[in-house]
Amino acid sequence: MAGSWRASTWGEEISLEYGRALRGDDEATGPYRVFGTNGPIGWTSEPLAQGPGVILGRKGAYRGVQYSREPFFVIDTAYYVVPKRDLDMRWLYYAIKYYRLGDVDDGSPVPSTTRAAVYMLNLDVPPPDEQHAIAHILGTLDDKIELNRRMSETLEAMARGIFKSWFGHFDPVRAKAEGRDPGVPQLVADLFPDSFEASELGEIPKGWEVGRFGDVVEQLRDQESPLSSANDLFRHFSIPAFDEGQTPKPEYGQSIKSLKSRVPAGVILLSKLNPEIERVWMVDVRPGERAVCSTEFLVLRPLSPFTRSYVYCLARSSLFRRQIEGLVTGTSKSHQRAHVDSILNLAVVVPPPPIIATFDHSAHSLLARTLDCRRESHTLAALRDGLLSKLVSGELRVKDAERFAAQLP
Repeated sequence: MAGSWRASTWGEEISLEYGRALRGDDEATGPYRVFGTNGPIGWTSEPLAQGPGVILGRKGAYRGVQYSREPFFVIDTAYYVVPKRDLDMRWLYYAIKYYRLGDVDDGSPVPSTTRAAVYMLNLDVPPPDEQHAIAHILGTLDDKIELNRRMSETLEAMARGIFKSWFGHFDPVRAKAEGRDPGVPQLVADLFPDSFEASELGEIPKGWEVGRFGDVVEQLRDQESPLSSANDLFRHFSIPAFDEGQTPKPEYGQSIKSLKSRVPAGVILLSKLNPEIERVWMVDVRPGERAVCSTEFLVLRPLSPFTRSYVYCLARSSLFRRQIEGLVTGTSKSHQRAHVDSILNLAVVVPPPPIIATFDHSAHSLLARTLDCRRESHTLAALRDGLLSKLVSGELRVKDAERFAAQLP
């Protein structure tokens, strides 16, 4: 430990301030992010605290730690952190993560983090210049991860926007029917008809068909018990892994106790659990990798002439989501499911193969770049997590940290 670091307690360094309940008239779209115990939950028109700031979950099984550059609002299931000394707020965020304050539990029936339990804990505080260096290194990595996330969202929105225009609103067909410019290259426009006809799904482009989702995909049903390969490393695509940033967890077979579905390369995962929560996963699995997923996911492979890009956008389209939500069975709100056979029997519009191929020509490159962004972010996150413990503990000295920081953009 560097000699200039000082020993302290959390109670000497910070105050944990309670959030407050949103009033009905506060629940609105607005410029200020609202945080709860698990993270962001919405937006509001008035902030509770100025940024930059740190939010610490207070109640519940999972109590997260969040950082906000901008002014923000915190509801009453979380705290916001107010420093008592001159502390770099982003260093403070990483320190709270390193010292795992979100795991501090007072032992009550409802898992809770109390101020008294946090304030008594010890920590070591570096001088301000080293706080800034640590915050810069880790923050640069997190900023790049966030940039990749936004880029991925933009690329995916572009692919889904084309799908919605062509196969949801039928914009090129409507434009041709009304004598307007279809807004696509002539070679593409020539693929679309200029009129509609009736179908069980309403008006669809003339010459197109209505089929079933099972005509578009096949469900792969191969299963295995990872426990029988206890020392093998699997990529585990679970429901929690999807909810936590679509990041599959590397796990040895000995820690995966139940039967799982095999996940080969080139598939889409579609959750049948609580279908009002949209969980459609275009997984990044390389040939030869051992990957498994929760049996709550359907493992779907496109049938020719359909492609993975087409199936992904279809499974996330508004009509498909409304249909699958209508299949829910079960009385428990947390464990409602849609039956597999009913999902595969959902009616879908079937365009001619040349239009599917033309769509894939554009969508595939966009969605492939989203996977590139995720791969890079997974690498950066692993680097960040490794550095976080070394930097915040003082194992990595400040001069080494400064040299590392100088190499970052």
